[in-house]
Order: sequence, then C-alpha cells, then structure tokens
Amino acid sequence: MSVTYKEYLTDEEAIRGIQEIKAKGVLEDDIYVLTHEDHRTSQVAEMADANTVGITEQGLGTSIANVFRKKGDELRAQFEELGFSKSESEQLEQKLDQNKVVVVVKNSPAGFTY
Repeated sequence: MSVTYKEYLTDEEAIRGIQEIKAKGVLEDDIYVLTHEDHRTSQVAEMADANTVGITEQGLGTSIANVFRKKGDELRAQFEELGFSKSESEQLEQKLDQNKVVVVVKNSPAGFTY
C-alpha cells in the first residue's frame, strides 16, 4: 500500500487539489483531510467530498485513546494509522501546527503523482 501526501496553505487550495487528485483517478475513499482543528477538517472534507480519519481507519482502541490524548498526540496517531512512520507522523503534525492542510492519499493508482 502506498501512502502519499501534499500540504496546502489554504482550505481553497486543498479543495482544488483534491479535485485534481480525483481527476487523476484516485477514489474518494482513499483521500483524507487533516488539519489541526476538527471543525476545519470536517468542513474541508465535506466541501471536497473527501474523508476524515475516523473509527474505520483508526480502530476502536485508538479512537478511544484519542479521547484522552492531547491534540498533537491524536494527530500523530492518525497519521500513523494512515500508514506513515512515527518520524513522518511527527513531521506532518508539525505542518498542521503551522496551520496547513495535509491531504493524504492511500492506495494511489500506478503512476499517480501529485
């Protein structure tokens, strides 16, 4: 399974980027939006017809643990559940600290590039 990402500075850029990703043949079910704020994540995902990381991706145990974690810990755990290493997850969470939007693509088709 391949997992890739791209970071965006604004919600609008992320939405346009997701539309471009879909045009390249990536399925909606394989596109995830992460931001540092839950409401922003939901809003961007809804506007772009993409996904947020939920129980299905994390599993029940991680979802319950996230209730008691600090936001940064929760986000790193979500990145790890999507397939990133611990160090990659830390780097990606730092991008979210900078108010960026990270769009993750799982199971990208052969030849897919951002």
